[in-house]
Amino acid sequence: MHPLEVSTQTGPILVTLAYLLVYYGLAVNAARTKIRLTREYAKRGEKFDRYFGQDREMLAADRFQLNQLEHMPPFLILLWLVAVFVSPVFATVGGSIYVLTRVLYPFMMGSRLGRGVKGSILVATLPSYLVLLSFMGALVWAIVA
Repeated sequence: MHPLEVSTQTGPILVTLAYLLVYYGLAVNAARTKIRLTREYAKRGEKFDRYFGQDREMLAADRFQLNQLEHMPPFLILLWLVAVFVSPVFATVGGSIYVLTRVLYPFMMGSRLGRGVKGSILVATLPSYLVLLSFMGALVWAIVA
């Protein structure tokens, strides 16, 4: 079986699609937050300014999506390198854990971005960094072994 056959890479394909679904879900959340806040500000006779107004809900919604976007290139590159050169199963398990941590991120951060970072955010970020490190380690091991 060739390593790039769909049957061999079904798990990593599903993980990739799930990751993109989470990303676009967060983008839709940011757009919905902007629309809602624009209406709320208008009812109070104020103008909503997404980028300079410093509304904490908008900052949080943007941060959720931007955090996902910031981590997208390293995650997807490492996921697929591991899937092809190490193990599609390892990529699927690690990738699934990673996507789950990305889903948890907004809940751990909270709906309003404050001045400090909540300690609970480590529940979402630490496991995701460990997955990326394990992917890098597996790739290095595949090269030197």
